[in-house]
Amino acid sequence: MKKILTTPIKDEDLKDIKVGDVIYLSGTLVTCRDVCHRRLVELKRDIPYDLRGKAIFHAGPIVRKNGDGWQMISVGPTTSMRMEAFEKEFIEKTGVKIIVGKGGMGPNTEAGCKEHKALHVIFPAGCGVVAATQVEEIEEVHWTELGMPESLWVCRVKEFGPLVVSIDTHGNNLIEHNKKLFAERRESLVNDICQHVHYIK
Repeated sequence: MKKILTTPIKDEDLKDIKVGDVIYLSGTLVTCRDVCHRRLVELKRDIPYDLRGKAIFHAGPIVRKNGDGWQMISVGPTTSMRMEAFEKEFIEKTGVKIIVGKGGMGPNTEAGCKEHKALHVIFPAGCGVVAATQVEEIEEVHWTELGMPESLWVCRVKEFGPLVVSIDTHGNNLIEHNKKLFAERRESLVNDICQHVHYIK
């Protein structure tokens, strides 16, 4: 059965979700990249939108003015590891429950997700135009002085995904687990391949 989380999200909504699960998101999704994180953590500037129980997206979208509003053209994920140094404090200060991005994150985010009951999830890379079709409306925009990619675009989404859970509320980390698993298998696989392509050396 399709697992759909709807904002605002509570701790109990996340307790049975584990790394590797595929989920979808409906409700509020706010784009938050490097500068947003640094303003909050380093400059101690409050974010002009209440993120408690909401979701953020590590993304720099392409947006077009549409009458009195805005239209999302493309919203592909940014590499989440760029926000690793700030994410634990970001989760603590904002109360955000879902962090959407590309690739994995590290121990700082693991600790933040475990302590404050949040998830990091991965949206497929290269699918920014598809993601834009799941944005029903851009409801607000903040910090436009930062430029289009770094502005806070407050989006209403419907069944946004698929989202692969990479860090769960217990601090389990799918990507780091897989790195270790693949490293253990690598030597025997390389040796086997080399037996078949020895003439290349």
